[in-house]
Amino acid sequence: MSLLHLSFYSAFALSGLGLAFHRTHLISALLCLESMILSLYIALSIQPVENQATSFTLTPVLILAFSACEAGAGPAILVTSTRTHGSDHLHNLNLLQC
Repeated sequence: MSLLHLSFYSAFALSGLGLAFHRTHLISALLCLESMILSLYIALSIQPVENQATSFTLTPVLILAFSACEAGAGPAILVTSTRTHGSDHLHNLNLLQC
């Protein structure tokens, strides 16, 4: 495993651990999701160059589209939850109250 692959795997794993353990604010969860998608995008965009295969060249564009949707929907959910619940703490959000 090269140092480049190790850095992508560790960035994805660290952002996943950040999402799992630091779940106090919604904005920190959104930042962890964004960093996970960013590391996945960079890894998938370098893979066709390393393997010299053209079959996976469309995959990073699909990941980038999902990232744009998440970047648009995340702040909208953050603003909506802050307006309705008064803060962005995740322990205030309860599906049973909806």
